[in-house]
Amino acid sequence: MRTNQQTTLKGATVLSGIGVHSGNPVAITLRPASANHGIALLRTGMASGNDRLIKAHHACVSATELCTVIGDVESGAVATIEHLMSAFYGLGVDNALVEIDGPEMPILDGSALPFVKAIDAVGIAQTGTARRWIKVLRHVRIEAGTAFAELRPIDRGFRLDVEIDFESPVIGRSRKAMDLTAAAYRREIAPARTFGMMKDVERYWKAGFALGASLENTVAVGETDVVNPEGLRFADEFVRHKFLDAVGDLALAGLPLQGAYRSYCGGHRMNVGILEALFADRANYAIVEAQGTRRETALAEFGAGLGIAAFAGDL
Repeated sequence: MRTNQQTTLKGATVLSGIGVHSGNPVAITLRPASANHGIALLRTGMASGNDRLIKAHHACVSATELCTVIGDVESGAVATIEHLMSAFYGLGVDNALVEIDGPEMPILDGSALPFVKAIDAVGIAQTGTARRWIKVLRHVRIEAGTAFAELRPIDRGFRLDVEIDFESPVIGRSRKAMDLTAAAYRREIAPARTFGMMKDVERYWKAGFALGASLENTVAVGETDVVNPEGLRFADEFVRHKFLDAVGDLALAGLPLQGAYRSYCGGHRMNVGILEALFADRANYAIVEAQGTRRETALAEFGAGLGIAAFAGDL
């Protein structure tokens, strides 16, 4: 859904499963929220007995190794948020409250498709309040060796161009580029599953990762073939999943983006890093309101870098 009005869910929906890294059971409830609320996660079930509300925003990101984490361990954090955030952004959901009773989102089948189906089941409603976008005004680029990520201005919409290049002959080099629309997202991106190398499993386990990974939720890549008996959902499922991750991480801008994103050998760290680079200079972007009304939002509300009260991590 792409409208000039902000959107939210028409009703609440519940999903449950295990965390792909923690292996622990978790349940989440997706709830409607009012206009200008944005996406926020209410972390419950903590040992302290206190709940914590965490804004889904790049300023709240605390880790990007193998997944994206917002909040902090001591006062409450939520890991592996990128698939749910990708579904929200891909379908055009602006406002929602996500209640979660554990430290990690459920991995479900390893894609965003179960989240998309849950959202579609309850439906999306317009709020009657004008939608705002973050319009990219200047080219912004970050690099790490041969890897890079960049944002460029475009006249309308949001376009992503994601390229991967793995030494594994099973994955190899591939590229996926398209304009982000709800229909294209449902069809081409949402079903793409997360993946991992069999040779890395023991190292991940020792580091406390992938404790809940299985062939039910992860595409396992062997030396010469995919281990999963059903094979791949797409011939280029690997790059499509990286595209899915990029959508979810870039949703942490706080508002939809109007611009073109390009990455080569990127990942969660670079996806979040390009947002930090964008917001580092107020001249890089503008806040544009629906119906052609352009509004330069006061620094007290949005700020150069958005690290202020309206988008604080601990509300």
